[in-house]
Amino acid sequence: MADEPGPRRGGGALGHQAGGGPGLHDVIRRIFKRLSRIHITAISVVVILILSWTGCFTVKMPGDSFDGSLPDANSEQASVAKNLKTHIEKLAGEIGARNVSHHYALEKAAIYLEQELQKLGWLVQQQAFETDGKTVRNLEVELRGTKRPDEMVIIGAHYDTAGISPGANDNTSGTAGLLELARLFAGSKPGRTLRFVFFVNEEPPYFRTEQMGSRVYARACKNRGENIVAMISLETIGYYSEAENSQKYPPPLSLIYPSTGDFIGFVGNPASSKLVKRCINIFRKVESFPSEGIAAPGSIPGIGWSDHWSFWQEGYCSASVGMTV
Repeated sequence: MADEPGPRRGGGALGHQAGGGPGLHDVIRRIFKRLSRIHITAISVVVILILSWTGCFTVKMPGDSFDGSLPDANSEQASVAKNLKTHIEKLAGEIGARNVSHHYALEKAAIYLEQELQKLGWLVQQQAFETDGKTVRNLEVELRGTKRPDEMVIIGAHYDTAGISPGANDNTSGTAGLLELARLFAGSKPGRTLRFVFFVNEEPPYFRTEQMGSRVYARACKNRGENIVAMISLETIGYYSEAENSQKYPPPLSLIYPSTGDFIGFVGNPASSKLVKRCINIFRKVESFPSEGIAAPGSIPGIGWSDHWSFWQEGYCSASVGMTV
């Protein structure tokens, strides 16, 4: 016998009523379903509060997220957008999928990045290593700090793609953004030493392995005793959507954050909460664009899904900046 009797044409007490409306059984079932949702929501809220109080979660961010119609781009922003488009069309449109399985394209992308940086006057350093019998390389440029040169800030992005994907968003968008930052900072004199690093091997099968490009890089930094005070990873910054459910989260984060992918996100672990707060606070002061932030354990899906994870492994303070994946 079934656990629940089906609808009866005559409209029995536990079935649907003659007019097609809900019967007693349906009403009871809906009540219990709603109560269950209420209980789950309440439990989730309590969990978030407890984790926040114990320092495991930081969801309260300084400043206010922008709320309103996005302003038109000014001339400088339009110029940046044009440059970003050029880089994305070259890397994703022309070169396409690039990883160890598509090694020729991966090397072609590295050469393109190197040439673009050299055009801007940068001296490009490389960190080459072997992966499955093939040579791959991280690329690095540096501005020596004028006041605290031994304190280093790293901004990075991975330039490889997953499988056969050309990776327009993941992560050509981040790579193009890093190239633009290198252009804007070329010739400047920062107080701390500033590095821009293009990582290889972020995507599977090397993700979170010893062959992950940022893992190799961060480990070398640690072995040299470098004092990295902050690392920012640019990850999938090219996708924007106002459609409902275009942004999803593991429970219970869906109770806190928007279901639309129309914001920039700042993500770190508890040890990097100060960095996350500082970055989003500055962003909210100068940019008219929605933003959200969180500092949470890296074991939560999505929190450590980029190159900032590699720097956590060496005890460095690091965070990711990105949009909808």
